[in-house]
Amino acid sequence: MNILDNVFGSMPGKLENALDRATTRQSMLTRNIANVNTPGYKRADIDFNIELDDAVSRISGNKRFLSNHKDAQAQRESEATSLRLDGNNVDMEREVFAMAETELRYQTLADMANRYFSGLKNVIREGR
Repeated sequence: MNILDNVFGSMPGKLENALDRATTRQSMLTRNIANVNTPGYKRADIDFNIELDDAVSRISGNKRFLSNHKDAQAQRESEATSLRLDGNNVDMEREVFAMAETELRYQTLADMANRYFSGLKNVIREGR
């Protein structure tokens, strides 16, 4: 545990990791939309529930969350079935919905980070 964790707690690191995951997911969804007409392209996504289980398990030291890294990678890529004859399985409606959901999640996390640091600033200024 480093000195900053002793002073600020683990919240900044948790917020940073959550914002990174949201950014990674948004990038993956953007790549899916960019490849909507690419024959054989399979959509990729991050399941936030699995990522959350992973993070909680690392913190608690519990190893039961995933058996190995291949299981996590399998969750990142969508099912092997295709919606079209060319083998592409990108569904624009699903991608746009997922992008909106991720944007809301990111905004919420950014607001949480802003409130956290505003509270620290208030404490440092002794409420003035």
